[in-house]
Amino acid sequence: MKIIIFTHPNFIESQSMPRYAQMLFDGMKLRGHEVEIWSPHPFFYLLPFRSFKKWLGYIDQFIIFPFIVKLKLTFESRETLYVFADQALGPWVPLVSKRPHVIHCHDFLALESAMDLVPENPIRFSGKVYQKIIQKGFSNGKNFISVSFKTQKDLHKFHLGEILSSQVCYNGLNRFFEQLDQKQSRERLGVFLNIDLADGYIMHIGGNQYYKNRVGVIEIYEQFRLTNYLSIPLFMIGSYPNEKLLNKYNNSIFKEDIHFLFNFGDEFINSAYSGATCLLFPSLDEGFGWPIAEAMRSGCLVITTDTAPMSEVNGDANFFRIPRKSSLYHDIEWAEICAKNILRVINLTVKEKDQLVKIGIESSKRFDTQKSLDKIELIYKEIISSSIK
Repeated sequence: MKIIIFTHPNFIESQSMPRYAQMLFDGMKLRGHEVEIWSPHPFFYLLPFRSFKKWLGYIDQFIIFPFIVKLKLTFESRETLYVFADQALGPWVPLVSKRPHVIHCHDFLALESAMDLVPENPIRFSGKVYQKIIQKGFSNGKNFISVSFKTQKDLHKFHLGEILSSQVCYNGLNRFFEQLDQKQSRERLGVFLNIDLADGYIMHIGGNQYYKNRVGVIEIYEQFRLTNYLSIPLFMIGSYPNEKLLNKYNNSIFKEDIHFLFNFGDEFINSAYSGATCLLFPSLDEGFGWPIAEAMRSGCLVITTDTAPMSEVNGDANFFRIPRKSSLYHDIEWAEICAKNILRVINLTVKEKDQLVKIGIESSKRFDTQKSLDKIELIYKEIISSSIK
């Protein structure tokens, strides 16, 4: 089978999407298929006009690239399968909508925001137009693979046409994680960061996207510290904090124990999960929720929002649930509820904790890369088979 994967251009900053596309490419190659990646190259984007970089990139993506694709298609077999690594590549779907194709769907958060369904994330007019173009584009698609049942539900809500095939295939962990010794992990990190971590630490990982609710993380931590004598630190791993988060941090009476950590590799992250008292993950929404799966695989207990897809990824390990709260306002009662869950984790006996960790590790086994690729390959074959008939 020949597979052509459409991906985002490499001149657009992204981490998860390139990894996902590379997983598909490598996985299908190892399974004996002929695989190519089609992606826009920077032409206009390279022109020395910094103020117009985004718009010049749009010319490369939506004018130059479709022209090149149309030329390439004249040399392709009608049995080639065209794979879109992300539904946000919707504007290119009409180019191959009458050929065998499948679209991988991750999340519809941007589209929901553009439709004024997310008050925490207002979108400009140009952004709304762009998302409408994406929606119209992926609605030309007929075959879909969603990373969660939550994403599949959203797909069916926002798709404007007819769907022939819609299946759920959980992400496989595309980085290696394992349970490491908690005490040794804390000692290594403590030496590296010059912090005493013998009593543990609370951990959050994520960027500055509105749905990550990083300000809410500090609100929970403050309430935890105000209502308990424990003084374990908070590690916030990920992007450099934005202005809103920095303001929250600078005004916190516990700022000395709040540490922003960034630019660390997978081995550091694995140790951070394994040594943590818990992963505090009060996201408003997610496409999938990678950190939940990574933390469980690393033997870390997870406190997360009791809504899909977080609860879906947590699965049988959904023990420490917190309500979803808008990031637009401060809610002491919400922070108190969340802080009580941190104390619940700390007060677990060794036996209780070990049992919950085992359940989490078992739950994380659903997210196996090879099993995920096996299922994806089977879906690909079914689409080709049905198109030939």
